[in-house]
Amino acid sequence: MSEMSFEQMLEESFKTIRNGEVVEGTVIDVKPDEIILNIGYKSDGIITRNEYTNEPNVDLTTMISVGDTMEAKVLKVNDGEGQVMLTYKRLAAEKGSKRLEEAFNTQEVLTAKVAQVLDGGLGVVIDEARIFIPASLVSDTYEKDLGKYKDQDIEFVITEFNPRRRRIIGDRKQLLLAKKAELQKALFERINVGDVLEGTVKNVTDFGAFIDLGGADGLLHISEMSWGRVENPRKVFKVGEVVKVFIKDIKENKIALSMKFEDENPWKDAASKYAAGNIVTGVVARMTDFGAFVELAPGVDALLHVSQISREHVEKPADVLNIGQEIEAKIVDFNEEDKKISLSIKALLNPAEEVQEDAEESVEE
Repeated sequence: MSEMSFEQMLEESFKTIRNGEVVEGTVIDVKPDEIILNIGYKSDGIITRNEYTNEPNVDLTTMISVGDTMEAKVLKVNDGEGQVMLTYKRLAAEKGSKRLEEAFNTQEVLTAKVAQVLDGGLGVVIDEARIFIPASLVSDTYEKDLGKYKDQDIEFVITEFNPRRRRIIGDRKQLLLAKKAELQKALFERINVGDVLEGTVKNVTDFGAFIDLGGADGLLHISEMSWGRVENPRKVFKVGEVVKVFIKDIKENKIALSMKFEDENPWKDAASKYAAGNIVTGVVARMTDFGAFVELAPGVDALLHVSQISREHVEKPADVLNIGQEIEAKIVDFNEEDKKISLSIKALLNPAEEVQEDAEESVEE
């Protein structure tokens, strides 16, 4: 048998590799656009930037260091220049796809950074495997701007896995709904009518505000926002504002809230403060043909009958008074049970007996 030449023995000392085989190597050089690996073969392996990552224009020297070990898949044993073409990206994608298949089967909760904001949803990547989360499955509420999720870590589950059709669908919505159900159950187990809570204004409408109590929303109706009159809730509350409320009522999964705390009730000491004969100052809040309603304090209105405005004949209050005008008047009647107070400006000018007679007539009307 003839002896092998040195070149033949050297070549025999190297392993044999084939296209599609997974090899392990040591990084011997890194350039901005390629990685060179010693894979124990007669030629070094090359991983280009495009075969390392889907991210464009990245500098590989910032991601890989000489001496690192890594696995890659053989694309071509000979690229025409005697080098072995490798791919890291495709091997990672295959591993990622297998990982996602396991997660799909077990309904494991996954976490990944949002890589792309796409038309109609979000794109995330796990081990180079891409998952699409449709806009309808991103949140449990309508999201007008998905851009806020860019580069954020989100949790989701895989609800559809079909790599052949390149269709791997993620769902974040069901996790949010499940979490909300847990919080809601815990909230209803610990709250009672009368409890004082802090909540966050979630939404404001013409009829009230919805307050997030940390598990469920409560309705703060416009009539329960203040002891005084609230014309427009949007001028009083802002979304995101933290407010203190108390639970007025609970019916099944509905919570009615109030900010009319009893210790702030303006009628609590009204009997002495607004006793008949007292002289008070108030602001004209609204007017009708028969009189003007004067706000003495937030939540306390008094009627100034048209007959009690002046010694002169007044056809209607708007002829001599203006909304927002501050006036001084005398209290001629106080009814605590019905929360009614009658005023008279004329009483400050007329003899007492004449005023009393006029006051009784205005109360009857």
